[in-house]
Amino acid sequence: MSRITLATSTSQTKTAWIYAGQGAQRPEMGLDIYREYPQIRPLFESEVCGRSLVELCFEASVETLSDTRYSQPCMAVFAAAVTSLLMEYDKFPNIVAGLSLGEYSALHAAGVFDAQTLIDLLTYRGAIMSEAYGLPSRMTAVFGLDDQSVTDAVARAGKESGGIVACANFNCPGQVVISGNEKAVLRAEELLRELGARRCVTLATSGPFHTPLMQPAASLLANRLENLAFSSQQIPVIFNVTAATATDNEVKPLLVRQLYSPVHFAQSLLTLRESGVERIIEIGPGRTLAGLAKRTIPQIPVTSIDSVDDLKEVIAS
Repeated sequence: MSRITLATSTSQTKTAWIYAGQGAQRPEMGLDIYREYPQIRPLFESEVCGRSLVELCFEASVETLSDTRYSQPCMAVFAAAVTSLLMEYDKFPNIVAGLSLGEYSALHAAGVFDAQTLIDLLTYRGAIMSEAYGLPSRMTAVFGLDDQSVTDAVARAGKESGGIVACANFNCPGQVVISGNEKAVLRAEELLRELGARRCVTLATSGPFHTPLMQPAASLLANRLENLAFSSQQIPVIFNVTAATATDNEVKPLLVRQLYSPVHFAQSLLTLRESGVERIIEIGPGRTLAGLAKRTIPQIPVTSIDSVDDLKEVIAS
């Protein structure tokens, strides 16, 4: 498959495409789009751990899709299919971003690598992340506290438990995801509830992502990326680690750092606003990012693509 060549957007409205991350996967994701548009079906021909993406995306259970070995390539193929169709109908972004693994789909949309490389990279990333830490771990979304309160409680929990827990995602005002080994995260949850956290919700993930516990996976990813040829970014990409754009030479190091560093998604949304973005298209599945954007940059409208009807609406706009 060839890399994307972006045409100049004909819209006078500066538009960002943002790509969903792990946790947005769901059974039958993309099935209606697959049925409606036969031209994207070859994207689903890849196999992951001996299972076809058709089976995984359309037939797998919630439990199977929660396994990062499967959720990451499934998210990749959904994003690649929607991106391909939007561009086929002359819809192009001015700037892109993604949440965690969604950053790879953003790079694909920016022309850095083709769809098959996207799927292969996220298949590999999912495999090494699933194997990086073999002990019980936990990721929890914390609601109702400011970033600094969560950061301080996490530091205290690490010291008291003797384990590792870190802030993994700064998603929007009042929502921070923490991650680490189970004992340390549970202690952090106790402290956060004492501080007045409205809710602490355990996430359906299978590892302590975006923490120092992912360092073994980061080393493997660095070796894999070293042998891949990336093209130049054709449009700006906002990166998770810095909430800023980057030079082409910085792309691979930032992807490696992202594995063990927090995702600054709220700040990334603010960067999009500061760049002059007037409209955002969320490429799902799901509508999670639209919710984060509404709480962070409510003045910018967001349209989510979760279904074939959503896709047709954007194509027609």
